[in-house]
Amino acid sequence: MNDFLAGVIRWIVRLAVVAVGAVFFLSLLIAVALLALVWGVRSLWARLTGQPATPWTMRMDPREGWSTVYRSTARWSAAGRRGQAADGEPGSLRSAELPGARADVVDVQPRDLPGKV
Repeated sequence: MNDFLAGVIRWIVRLAVVAVGAVFFLSLLIAVALLALVWGVRSLWARLTGQPATPWTMRMDPREGWSTVYRSTARWSAAGRRGQAADGEPGSLRSAELPGARADVVDVQPRDLPGKV
């Protein structure tokens, strides 16, 4: 009886997995068929009206990615270059120098680096 029940459960699980796979495949097939139908109707309409059928493309300029990163870097870096916020305004104090910090340093002796003038 135990073997029979295990066999039945095994077949039920197999059928469920096959059914899920079939539903997934059919949904993808329907999506592709609808896309092809829309594309065909669009092409037919362009031919009937005498207009050129423009392709479905994604416009991408490789320079645009660099520009986006460059602008983003400039935006985040500009906060530190603008200086401190006015008194009473919350601002970024991490980039600000502490008041009197240069006068407190006593253990550092400035020296010239070799090869640099």
